[in-house]
Amino acid sequence: MLAQLETTLAEVFGFPTFRGRQEEAIASVLSGRDTFVLAPTGGGKSLCYQLPGVALEGTAIVISPLIALMDDQVQALVQMGVKAIALHSNLAWEEVRDAEWALERGQCDLLYVAPERAVTPRFLDLLQRVKVSLFAVDEAHCVSQWGHDFRPEYMQLHQLWSAAPGVPRIALTATADARTQTDIVERLPLRSPTVVRSSFDRPNITYHVTVKDNATAQLLEFLNTHHQGDSGIVYVQTRSKTEKVAEFLNRNGWRAMAYHAGLDPQLRTDVGRTFVREENVVVVATVAFGMGIDKSNVRFVAHLDMPKSLEAYYQETGRAGRDGLAANAWMAYGLQDVVGLRGLAASSTAPLEIQKREAHKLQQMLGYCETAGCRRRQLLAYFDESAVERCGNCDNCLAPPVTWDATVPAQKLLSCCYRTGQRFGAGYLIEVLQGKISERLTEQRHDQLSVFGIGGDLSTREWSSLVRQLVAAHHLNPCPDGHGGLQLGPQASSLLKGETRFEVRRDSTEKSSRKAPAKRGNDISWSTPEEGQLWESLRALRLKLAREQEIPPYMIFHDSTLREMVLERPTTASALSRVSGVGRSKLERYGELFLEVLRTP
Repeated sequence: MLAQLETTLAEVFGFPTFRGRQEEAIASVLSGRDTFVLAPTGGGKSLCYQLPGVALEGTAIVISPLIALMDDQVQALVQMGVKAIALHSNLAWEEVRDAEWALERGQCDLLYVAPERAVTPRFLDLLQRVKVSLFAVDEAHCVSQWGHDFRPEYMQLHQLWSAAPGVPRIALTATADARTQTDIVERLPLRSPTVVRSSFDRPNITYHVTVKDNATAQLLEFLNTHHQGDSGIVYVQTRSKTEKVAEFLNRNGWRAMAYHAGLDPQLRTDVGRTFVREENVVVVATVAFGMGIDKSNVRFVAHLDMPKSLEAYYQETGRAGRDGLAANAWMAYGLQDVVGLRGLAASSTAPLEIQKREAHKLQQMLGYCETAGCRRRQLLAYFDESAVERCGNCDNCLAPPVTWDATVPAQKLLSCCYRTGQRFGAGYLIEVLQGKISERLTEQRHDQLSVFGIGGDLSTREWSSLVRQLVAAHHLNPCPDGHGGLQLGPQASSLLKGETRFEVRRDSTEKSSRKAPAKRGNDISWSTPEEGQLWESLRALRLKLAREQEIPPYMIFHDSTLREMVLERPTTASALSRVSGVGRSKLERYGELFLEVLRTP
């Protein structure tokens, strides 16, 4: 059986060997056991059910949450010669009928279906007439109320298991902390599953966080410096901000499109289609964008606002570099992010247990932004995974920040907050500390306080940095009225009494994009100009073929496959078939076209 699987892996999927722990997960499924796969985005999770779906007799039923994701995966499988079908609400009646007929006749290896449709009486009745080989639950974190994208429809999947009780189940996710993992196993449920957990590390992604100082200008400088000609995603918190930032990028020479849940559905679809089918496109989006996007050569993910949790951040940044080539996760972060999200959490009406959990997640996110240590180490620790002390591929490892003992200035600031009544914002407190006279300040008679003018030794930028880090450490909290004022937090007392020290990182004054250890995925260091020219010729051919078929270019060949073609320079069909990603079907469809380019002197 193993030899047969390796043959299918090479001939259908175009891969010479398994990656990571794929073989272990596939062996578990083939033995009839329930299986739980945790692996990072781009880690090859899909193969863990797609290969058994092709190898086993019958049809693999794949539960997938988004229509766009289903369609992309089906198109990619069809390119490989696999009999795959998606069944969803966007299909015409005739297409649904044809899909059901194909299923009943055993002419489908993998069927993708949304959870809502999967539990309808019509579909459950259809299953009685289909030989089901396995059930695969993709994006399984959606079943957990502790996950970042809870979908109540996933709770009804037990109806499928009743319709085909002896069929093995495999659940897959790229992001799940320990509690979410337990929830997935219990809620689906999985029966004494084999748990296959890969490392959550994405070594090809460079992580960088910079302090906000005109964030849109910082973003533009970062893109111009490191990502000319690349596709990427920029995440922001609000719908209006997506449109403003996209307009800003378009004015400055970038092809950018806004995406959010308030757009006309057809426009949203068009934006998603353009992003996956074209090169050199930037989408500025709320978190509504991304889970259904399977584009392999996203070279960067940027955040102009801080996510609510490390789990969400990991999921969003994981959309970069799925092809294994170099990519960037860049974030601009500031005091307003901290105050805004803290205020949002404080106004929550969710049950107390959920409020506490969300507050803890936010604190972990703040700790990641403010750390002077290795960011990758801290990110992996969130998923209970240890890592080396320094990864060598994040901003803090490549350009270690300077730290300083801010205990005395922090005490001055906390004292100022207390003596002014715990209701003023950061800007006002800094004015008092620096002894700046204003009409408002004199009206409040705060120029008479003992703290007035005691902070002239620090600049406004340094004080702002200290305020941000005091809020992140819970020494200061936003006032509950939501007007931007600050009050003493639960940790302030021990610091004011001198019982603890407060050491912080010093914000760099260097230009963020110049300091960033960012890499350009497409800016490969070719040995000769001829290799660079061949790379562009192969990409041009791929784009032409993709446009003719109205499919994304990566469905023909990933960037990593084209890169291997350049390096290996195959000139025969046999040699081309040994390039990773070139299976039998693609060799037959595209082999001669690409060989013609490769043979060109």
